[in-house]
Amino acid sequence: MVYLYIIQQALVWIVTIFWLYQLIVSICSLVKLKDKPILEDKQNRFMAIIPAHNEASVIGNLVESLKKQNYSKELYDIYVIADNCTDNTAQIAKKAGAIVYERFDKENKTKGHALNWFLNKKIEEDAPYDAFCVFDADNIVDENFIKNMNKKLCQGEDVVQGYRDIKNPTDSWISAGYAIFYWTMNRFYHLARYNLGLSPLINGTGFMVKFDVVKPNGWDTKTLTEDIEFSLKRIIAGKKLGWATDAIVYDEQPVGFKQSWSQRSRWTVGHIQCIQNYTKDLAVATKEKKTLMNFDGFLYIIGSIPMFVLTLVLLAINFIMYIGNEISTTALLVNLLRYLIPTFLLPIGTAILIMLLDKKPIKPMLKGLLCYPLFLGSWLLINFKCLFKRETNWEKIEHVRDIKINDVA
Repeated sequence: MVYLYIIQQALVWIVTIFWLYQLIVSICSLVKLKDKPILEDKQNRFMAIIPAHNEASVIGNLVESLKKQNYSKELYDIYVIADNCTDNTAQIAKKAGAIVYERFDKENKTKGHALNWFLNKKIEEDAPYDAFCVFDADNIVDENFIKNMNKKLCQGEDVVQGYRDIKNPTDSWISAGYAIFYWTMNRFYHLARYNLGLSPLINGTGFMVKFDVVKPNGWDTKTLTEDIEFSLKRIIAGKKLGWATDAIVYDEQPVGFKQSWSQRSRWTVGHIQCIQNYTKDLAVATKEKKTLMNFDGFLYIIGSIPMFVLTLVLLAINFIMYIGNEISTTALLVNLLRYLIPTFLLPIGTAILIMLLDKKPIKPMLKGLLCYPLFLGSWLLINFKCLFKRETNWEKIEHVRDIKINDVA
């Protein structure tokens, strides 16, 4: 049993140091830094790209919000990739004012494949764009999004994630859980790392990429989480991603548990795919480049599922030691609380702090705050399930309300 005690203490130190590092980094989000200087004062030309599969009920609202951008209308075009659609998404998008490309490929149906297919066409055309922004079909976009992304491009940044807000945070405890999660990521992950000179990550939607970045290889991704994969490949190459707090996109999230379970399962499977494909490359890049940015990227990939597995092992060791009378009931409870309180209760306090800092109304979110531990706990169950069963089906988010940009701006 002495070996179990040594292993337990070693794992406790690993977990403690990991979370202390995350805490120290997160605190850096509270510091407001000077804006980067403009390197080139230019009005760049953009593509707004929207991959869409059977999104007839929401695509019009997104196109409408993009047409209202506070940016010269001659300097950006709106493209909709109607991807394997069986409804009238293409027709509605055309009527709303978008340029529509219809794609039919029953074998390669992911968002990553759709982006790669479209961007390769534009690369072959040598299309006259400086950058592109990617949105999900159920988004609506703040009127200054492209203007603020243009500023980032002029500051020399070539891949930038915008602020991902939620357009339906109070619809259910599920959508509230997503909202709190993304608000936390926005400030304590992306902004904190941007302030420190580390690298944020692309976060699914509302991001900008300089066109030259993808011209050599297209949108070359192969996992279910093409956003994380693209980000990790950039970090491995030693290239930082940028962050734009004032480039805001409003995303719609599921309101039902079944849809949320399916969606988060896909994300977890995609994350596991990234772990399998890029952990070694991240470790090698950390060793060769010897930068904190590369080390932070490596910690990100091992800090998700591997850290979850490590915590499960630690809990199992505690129970084994208790059964073997190596520790008392009191010691077991103390150890369990040491892991459970940070996992389930601390996030509520963190969420309230973030909502105060970002001026989010707390009263409408009270139910979501109280249920947030349940939301996180269900995600832990999803992680556990995906360790053994990774077959997932894409399930369309049901759009229950017609939300326009004027409703959230």
